Amino acid sequence: MHTYKMIPVETMPAEEQLPNATPPPSFADQVIAREKQYVLQNYGRYPLVLARGRGAWVYDPDGKRYLDLLSGIGVNALGHGHPRLMRVLREQAGLMIHISNLYYHEYQGRLAERLANASGLQRTFFCNSGTEAMEGAVKMARAHGQAIHRDKYELVALENSFHGRSIGALSITGQPKYQTPFGPLLPGVKFVPVRDEAALEAAVNDRTAGIFIEPVQGEGGVYPICGRMLRKARELADRHNALLVYDEIQCGVARLGTWFGFQSIEPGVLPDVLTSAKPIGCGIPIGFVIANERAASSIASGMHGTTFGGGPLATRIGLEVMDILEDLLPQIRQRGDYFRHKLEALKSRYPFIKEVRVHGLMIGIELDRPGKELVTECMKEGLLINCTHDVVLRFLPPYIISENEIDKAARILNRVFKRWAA
Repeated sequence: MHTYKMIPVETMPAEEQLPNATPPPSFADQVIAREKQYVLQNYGRYPLVLARGRGAWVYDPDGKRYLDLLSGIGVNALGHGHPRLMRVLREQAGLMIHISNLYYHEYQGRLAERLANASGLQRTFFCNSGTEAMEGAVKMARAHGQAIHRDKYELVALENSFHGRSIGALSITGQPKYQTPFGPLLPGVKFVPVRDEAALEAAVNDRTAGIFIEPVQGEGGVYPICGRMLRKARELADRHNALLVYDEIQCGVARLGTWFGFQSIEPGVLPDVLTSAKPIGCGIPIGFVIANERAASSIASGMHGTTFGGGPLATRIGLEVMDILEDLLPQIRQRGDYFRHKLEALKSRYPFIKEVRVHGLMIGIELDRPGKELVTECMKEGLLINCTHDVVLRFLPPYIISENEIDKAARILNRVFKRWAA
């Protein structure tokens, strides 16, 4: 048997190389090829490798920069490499990253207190992601119902909603395309149209354990739920002794310019339970369920838990994020208004833009046709956005974005839209 030693083309003497030899793959090509070979192919990734970030910008391995208006799907709320977060990250990593929830540490209670003061609710369970937070909320609603009667287990949610990827969260997600491959899902779930108060009233009864609403539907197209619907949900939850649950995984923690989305949309309608995640850790995995005393009392010792949730690193980062956001809330609203002005100007120029929806720095441009190709065109121009619900361009900029950066985004969008309209 012969063995052959492979000599890379780039190391061969120049006179031995063939004149038309295929150049070796780039670093980015190698990264993509390795992922395609070894990583589960459950993401439709764009052909872009990112190597580092600073502020509102990210860079590929060759140094080309991109204005990041997706911010890790709303996670990198303070941009990349924020100096205060980097300081805390380095300091706490040198002290303690993780202990189990069998013991106390300094930061979990402090962050829970901050969230209670910001939300008007009382007790927090910390976890690792939005989906895990929704699982906790589903269990809380079911446990609340079961403590009253064994038949009180039904859940009511809205059409067009998205609550996560686990079986429980999928069961209350009102988009069949996410549910179909994984059935049968949890029994006893009803869906009602987003603006149909009569349908909501017909769906809720004494068997209802929980009503689940995103104050602004994110994956559903940056679509706000009107105050009347929230008031009706609160009324029905009280009438039938059910829990009203707000999913603020995408619209919470200052995204709309208030601590929580419901405070911007309908401040008087307080939920029993609220879930959130994305911005609170700015890239460190952390989510939470916060509840009033009535809802929290349904979960006793041993009924729910998590291995990694609420660790010292994640909760200390969360505290630092809350401190930084205290001063940023007015700026978030101002930047959202500035963005609205720029996008409305584009809408007046391009008839294919049906509607511009701006809620703080949660922004959608609804088109009259599928717009995924625009995401690729923007990427070529150095702008990162995405398309959700097929026809809605979604922007979740970092809260530290400047007016100059918004101007740059508007100029790129104008160039891309102009080509699309031609």
